[in-house]
Amino acid sequence: MKTSPLFTVIYEDETIIVVNKASGISVGGDRWDESKERLDKLVAEAAALPANKLFTVHRIDRETSGLVVFAKDEASHRRLSLAFEGRDVKKRYIAIVHGRPSWQEMICDLPLVPNGNKQHQTIIDKYQGKKSLTRFKLLGSVGNLSVFEAFPETGRTHQIRVHAAALGFPVVCDPLYGKDKPVLLSAIKKNWRGDLLEEKPLLSRLGLHAAELSLPSSQTLCAPLPRDMAALIKQMKLFHLTIHN
Repeated sequence: MKTSPLFTVIYEDETIIVVNKASGISVGGDRWDESKERLDKLVAEAAALPANKLFTVHRIDRETSGLVVFAKDEASHRRLSLAFEGRDVKKRYIAIVHGRPSWQEMICDLPLVPNGNKQHQTIIDKYQGKKSLTRFKLLGSVGNLSVFEAFPETGRTHQIRVHAAALGFPVVCDPLYGKDKPVLLSAIKKNWRGDLLEEKPLLSRLGLHAAELSLPSSQTLCAPLPRDMAALIKQMKLFHLTIHN
């Protein structure tokens, strides 16, 4: 299969292709702008498959990096789609967020519903929202930043982002549910003495990565952190990231 700067193949067999996608590309078409590049077509082209012979099993946000599963036939697509819908696929994300929680683990079960705007935002609605549940685990904190593991047990649009923000810990660089500002070294290092006008961001895109999928076949697939998120976490460790076991 051809290589691409927008994705790398994590696993492939006769029925599925699993890729680690970069932040900034949609898994499928954008109904608001069909001219945008899309992952499903790029993967089909790289695999030398007709576009209508590669089936998208699930999606992650355009701004989120990480694992995406495609099926090569309708039967595999139906089987895996039902597994995702039936919560038989376990998902683990890594999120870098604003704030320092006092807890080690937290469950957020606020019901969610799309509000239908152009940004595809999701809102909390206790009366009309669908059941949604995300488990969070604190991995560590430094300054006013923390690293979470997130385990979504349902698959609502923007679920982790909305739930994290509702708990008071929005994902960094999130223009919809938090602050659309890059993460700077001066926010981590005490008594930083650099030039604020020349400081380069450590991270300037959504700090959320789909790191692991456990499929019904007992197969667990992992995607390494992208360089920007890995570099930020490395810097956080240098400045006394407090790791919690």
